Amino acid sequence: MDDPQRQWPPALTVLPYLLLAVLAAVTTANRGGAPLALDLALCALAALWILVMFTLRPQSWERPRPMAVFFVGLMAIVAVLVVRDPWFGFFTPACYVFAFRLVPWPWEPLAVGAVAAVAGIAQTYGLDKGTPLGAAEFAAVLLANILPMCGFSWFAERSNRYQEERERALAEVRLANRRLEASLAENAALHEQLLARAREAGVQEERRRMAREIHDTLAQGFTGIIAQLRAADTEAGAVPAEWRRHVDAAAGLAQESLNEARRSVHALRPEPLRTARLGEALAGVSECWTARHGTPVRVTTTGDARPLPPETELALLRTAQEALTNVAKHAGAGQVALTLSYLEDEVALDVVDDGAGFDPVLAAAASPRRDGGFGLVGMRERIESVAGSLQIESEPGTGTGISARVPVAAAEVET
Repeated sequence: MDDPQRQWPPALTVLPYLLLAVLAAVTTANRGGAPLALDLALCALAALWILVMFTLRPQSWERPRPMAVFFVGLMAIVAVLVVRDPWFGFFTPACYVFAFRLVPWPWEPLAVGAVAAVAGIAQTYGLDKGTPLGAAEFAAVLLANILPMCGFSWFAERSNRYQEERERALAEVRLANRRLEASLAENAALHEQLLARAREAGVQEERRRMAREIHDTLAQGFTGIIAQLRAADTEAGAVPAEWRRHVDAAAGLAQESLNEARRSVHALRPEPLRTARLGEALAGVSECWTARHGTPVRVTTTGDARPLPPETELALLRTAQEALTNVAKHAGAGQVALTLSYLEDEVALDVVDDGAGFDPVLAAAASPRRDGGFGLVGMRERIESVAGSLQIESEPGTGTGISARVPVAAAEVET
């Protein structure tokens, strides 16, 4: 009964009319000279009833009450036809189709039983029902028609219900699987975010710890040394010149150590990033580099600039500095392009020069640098430490392009 309008093939809508036409022709042939008006009128009435109540009203196929009226009226006409001419029992297959498709449960077995009873009456037309034997044969034929068809109706309904329950269960399983996949994906994303935040928090905490250690130990110790030496210098008025020279040297060394300790504390946050955004810091670094080497650097920032995690800014700044250092040492370039791109979920840094270029495969296979420099390996490690990726494109004689990309979720950006 689910949307019958889509379930009725054209052949089934034409079948009743074909059967009525054939049976009307059989009636005309069998009656000979007997009156045919009533039989043909009943055939025409049946065809008109099907046409008006069913064929021309597809919008009512889903409505039980109009279809019940149609079915009861059709069975009444067919029953009269079967009583007059038993060969109209061949019209019952069309009635079975209407019963199974139009009558809802639990009324379907009654409709099917009514059609089976009409078919049984047609099959027992020649029996003498006035005798006990004839009555018994009549009852047996009726039961032989009604019981199997009603049983088939019950079995079909059970199968339909089982199929519907199975489809609902499968739909629930598919929905649960989709929800599970979405939850797993969300959990994986949250896990990655937690790992990134934990890594960043650990780095920042380690930097703060180192700053505190330097401040509380080296800086304070050197300050005490300077104070003690100056006090000794003040109290020793007539000290030999050689001793004074050593005291002055010690004070100078202590002062130099203090300055170095302070510079180490400040170096935990690079000077360009303490007072400027990343784009401004890159522009300042490029300007200083151009002033030293004479090669112009075109700095471009695309997208909506926004604050980034400190570790990300530091990694990108150091990568740009090392890339420019490599250009100065090895490329012999005439110009350099540096592009900082703020994308939806990542930030990208591209440094491209038109210099001599090199073979990245050979460079990767070479032993690590031992001069303390950053190098290509160091650049890659620094970018990967913030969950980013570094790509190097170069060929001898065609220049070099270095692209660093670091994912930055909205929740990770500092306000």
